[in-house]
Amino acid sequence: MKELSYLNKYLWKYKYHLVLGTIFIIISNIFQIVPAPMVRYAMNLVSENISVYRAFEGVDLQNNIYDIFAGSILIYAVLILVMALLRGVFLFMVRQTIIVMSRLIEFDLKNEIYAHYQSLPLSFYRRNNTGDLMNRISEDVSKVRMYLGPSIMYGLSMITLFSMLIPYMLSINLTLTLYALVPLPVLSVSIYYVNNIINKRSEEIQESQSSLSTFVQEAFSGIRVLKSFTRENDSIGKFSSESNEYRDRSLKLTKVQSLFFPLILGLIGLSTILTVYAGSAEVIKGTLTFGNIAEFIIYVNLLTWPVTSLGWISSIIQRAAASQKRLNEFLKVENDIVSTENLVEELRGEIEFDHVDFVYPDSGIQALKDVSFKVQPGQSLAIIGTTGSGKSTIANLISRMYDTSSGQIRIDGREVEKYNLISLRSQIGYVPQDVFLFSDTIYNNIAFGATDATEERILDAAREADVYNNIIEFPDGFNTRVGERGITLSGGQKQRVSIARAISRDPKILMLDDALSAVDTKTENTILNSMKRIMKGRTSLIISHRVSSAKLADKIIVLDDGYVLEEGTHDELMKINGMYKELFEKQTLTEETLEE
Repeated sequence: MKELSYLNKYLWKYKYHLVLGTIFIIISNIFQIVPAPMVRYAMNLVSENISVYRAFEGVDLQNNIYDIFAGSILIYAVLILVMALLRGVFLFMVRQTIIVMSRLIEFDLKNEIYAHYQSLPLSFYRRNNTGDLMNRISEDVSKVRMYLGPSIMYGLSMITLFSMLIPYMLSINLTLTLYALVPLPVLSVSIYYVNNIINKRSEEIQESQSSLSTFVQEAFSGIRVLKSFTRENDSIGKFSSESNEYRDRSLKLTKVQSLFFPLILGLIGLSTILTVYAGSAEVIKGTLTFGNIAEFIIYVNLLTWPVTSLGWISSIIQRAAASQKRLNEFLKVENDIVSTENLVEELRGEIEFDHVDFVYPDSGIQALKDVSFKVQPGQSLAIIGTTGSGKSTIANLISRMYDTSSGQIRIDGREVEKYNLISLRSQIGYVPQDVFLFSDTIYNNIAFGATDATEERILDAAREADVYNNIIEFPDGFNTRVGERGITLSGGQKQRVSIARAISRDPKILMLDDALSAVDTKTENTILNSMKRIMKGRTSLIISHRVSSAKLADKIIVLDDGYVLEEGTHDELMKINGMYKELFEKQTLTEETLEE
């Protein structure tokens, strides 16, 4: 229960639901217990007066006696029916309070977890896979809800019913009560063990289903590759193998579940037999009536489900505690990327790196080593380097996706840590290397980063990114829906939509991280010419492994293995005869060869 104590704040928040639910449970249990004495009175009325009725056989008075008996029995029957209806009403109220409470807490908990996920830095997502994050916010929260809803509801019902019914049964007859209750602990323990086996096998099925879903998702997402390599039959074979494993585990679970109800019914039957046996002995002694036997049989049936649910509740609580422990692990993770002064200011765009080192916290790889450079407001900087040289890391540090390991980054002369994170990032337009488009319309994808932008601004952004003409050729134009991760668009179209999304917000700082890698040389030149207008008046960082992308920049730095090897303009770097000139000549030769 230590892990589940985290939920106490929600139970306190919805305390009125819990209190009202408890009251409704008590009332419903009263209406559940009261019919049993009425059955006893009705049976005693018949058994004690049947001889009188038979004694007047053939006499008109017998009809009067029958009418009196029938009327009395009818009254009892109507009262029992009314009690059942009232119990049904209050059971409805129980679910409208306690089960509704569990759904409200589930809603709040999911929102809390999702909001917490959103606040965590990129390092958290590098350490944890998407499937695990999804599983915790869905499956684990659902298991916790079972504790907050059915577990609490049936637990309160069991406690209140036992506290009311057992003393009453003992007051009637101690011996009969003990005989009636003897099999019930055995039933509870048996259900607990059977339910644990069921849960274990259910989890195995869940794992198998998760594996099957992952395989199917990958197969559909990579359908182009699968068809290109003609691996359809292999895919079908692997799917069959995964399906067979899922089937076998499901059948194993079904075998265990088939023991569940026979076990319950068998032990209920044993309680009934013992009740009849002990009750009959007491009737012979004259200490009880036939009505008491019927009454106790009803009590045995009333107690069966609460006792059965005891093992079930224990299992639910165990699973909920395990799930809440997993949730707490993530909820206790704190975001170490916080603002020191929470400054909210309009940026001019000056960027300065002062002896910056950076080591990725999850992998321990040192991406930047003693990096220093300065970009003036409105100036453009090209960062050139081979794969793994640390180019993208610079963009992540400027937008504070990570913090430096040592050294200092300043924007407009202030340490980047002093700025409010939302304010800082809202003034940065970023085109990532790995383009991600949402499964939505092209218009909404472009407007994603600029929710207050006008329609004309969105269209202008598409023109500036040289994707406008492509979009209007689609049947639905800007209302064309792109597939998952933008799969319906070509690589170049996705990159240009991503560029349009970045510039639609009119950022003070624009960062293009290998944003032209998926376009041809002609399209690159067209976009670069458009970028002259886009980059005017804003600080721009062009991160690329292609030196052709650096031709617009006022200054160029060359990175290699995390170090700044060269710095200067294109002409200055060509005179050095260093790495930049080597890259330029290699890439120029490659482009000429391709054109030939």
